Amino acid sequence: MLYRLLFTLVLRRLDAEQAHHLSFRALRLLAAIPGVLPLMRRLFAPRDPALRTRVLGLDLPGPLGLAAGFDKDASAPDALAALGFGFVEIGTLTAQAQPGNPKPRLFRLLADRAIVNRMGFNNGGSAAAAQRLRARRGQPAVVGVNIGKTKTTPEAEAVGDYVTSAKLLAGVADYFVVNVSSPNTPGLRNLQAVDQLRPLLTGVRAALDEASSRRVPLLVKIAPDLSDEDVDAVADLALELGLDGIIATNTTIGRDGLATSAAEVEAAGAGGLSGAPLKDRSLVVLRRLRARVGDRLVLVAVGGIESAEDVWQRLRAGASLVQGYTGLIYGGPLWPRRIHRDLSRRLRASGYHSLDQVVAAD
Repeated sequence: MLYRLLFTLVLRRLDAEQAHHLSFRALRLLAAIPGVLPLMRRLFAPRDPALRTRVLGLDLPGPLGLAAGFDKDASAPDALAALGFGFVEIGTLTAQAQPGNPKPRLFRLLADRAIVNRMGFNNGGSAAAAQRLRARRGQPAVVGVNIGKTKTTPEAEAVGDYVTSAKLLAGVADYFVVNVSSPNTPGLRNLQAVDQLRPLLTGVRAALDEASSRRVPLLVKIAPDLSDEDVDAVADLALELGLDGIIATNTTIGRDGLATSAAEVEAAGAGGLSGAPLKDRSLVVLRRLRARVGDRLVLVAVGGIESAEDVWQRLRAGASLVQGYTGLIYGGPLWPRRIHRDLSRRLRASGYHSLDQVVAAD
């Protein structure tokens, strides 16, 4: 209730990117106070043992994680995890530092509980992020790393760009994600075509194995705008190459069925749409993937996650883990705690004793 009031009176009146930086900076300052981070964990971390799950060889306190895009530079993954997320994915990181697209580049569609972004992978580069992640040794949070292509790197040289990031970050990532599905880097989505995706994923896998003494789980993140046939093709390739999982889905370039006025949507302009309007399509893609790969790959669902009921639906459809981003923007800092609390109640009311019993129950 307090956050809703703050959002209505203050945050929604600020530029969306400015509001993001202001909120994130406040969290980082709070977490830097001695004793606050462990206190946050005690207050907000999932408590129900039935929510604990082991996925990708990682022990997680709950199935809801924070999707890439919120902490692009690994500035405060442990503070974000302390809000109650089961894991945090940082990035998207690129081999070279880059400023991203011109501002303004982040817009709220309030009537749809959605966001349009064309950030363009703004980040300080993989080497700087790797240094920050090395400095957090001993922290309990599970942190995944999401990598993409530097904008100035030609499409023909994309593999080398991703491999550079993989080598720099392999030793500090609990799991790794290849992002070929953002609409905000020219040509990036072309890399989802199997003939281009195969050498890219093969190169990243080899780089991770060379740079780390342990096997770092590798996933690929796909767009909701892929045709059903292309979804099948990526699933088959992931199985062929021995990937660990698929994240479904990234933002959409579609604008169908929005409640926001056409003028406001047009004013927001190009970019990826996230939030509630993505809910149905991302669920369709998830179900198609589960039908194609069964339990041979870990499926991570993202897109339109707002409530524990959304998480429950994705788990039953075959996801082992779920991620949110826009839900946090509209739901506030207590959102992950509420989701896990309500999910625990949902689990108990349904007669299940663990998440493993829920996954793919449909």
